[in-house]
Amino acid sequence: MVDIKGPLEEFKVIFSIPLPQGFSFDINETILVSWVVMAVLTAAALLLTRRLREVPRGAQVFLEWAIEFLNSFSRQYFGRRAQVYGPYIGTVFLFLLLANIIPVVSPMAIGILGIEPPFTIKPPTRDINLTAALAMLSILLVLFGGLRARGLRGWARNLLHPVPMMLPFNLLEYVIRPVSLCLRLFGNILGGYIIMLLVEQAMPVPVFVPAVLSLYFDFFDGLIQAVVFCFLTTLFVGEAVEA
Repeated sequence: MVDIKGPLEEFKVIFSIPLPQGFSFDINETILVSWVVMAVLTAAALLLTRRLREVPRGAQVFLEWAIEFLNSFSRQYFGRRAQVYGPYIGTVFLFLLLANIIPVVSPMAIGILGIEPPFTIKPPTRDINLTAALAMLSILLVLFGGLRARGLRGWARNLLHPVPMMLPFNLLEYVIRPVSLCLRLFGNILGGYIIMLLVEQAMPVPVFVPAVLSLYFDFFDGLIQAVVFCFLTTLFVGEAVEA
């Protein structure tokens, strides 16, 4: 019988950082893999932006195309405020993309060979704590954008739009939207992770089956969820900054 309790149990602690007064800061799988993702993105940014040329070549061509795509996308929804909100959307997309697809580089535990992999990399976004934190950051950006664009009085007046009786519903959106963002990302990534776990532990399984399914659940589905999260965040912020 396949055991799927692991993904639903508490994330194991990798190591602890001692703090004063006998306290400690526990580093679990989610934090460690998130740090690895951030380190990879930081290193890639430093390497790709070295020795830039006026006439782009090689990786610089792709880099400039990606930046121009992000700028045009941001201008479409944020207008003249694109330089303020565009970098956040781009950064979150890159983080989610790498965090969602990082299991692709992890050794697959295929029971046919009877060999346990030396390590497994699990997507940190299967932890609802991480998805909740990202959703809270997004809704705080929505709140900041609305206050910055309209001012306190204009933002409060907009809560009464189109009629004053809509006030509780407009306020409720600041709760519903982050919950929706959080659960959508968490549910899809965790569901794909459990499916892959079931497939890899099933007996017998042809060698190519986990590889093919991993291409969808670990890569394609991860890309889709990163796009959906960032696109919805863009819509919410764009709506808030409309003067």
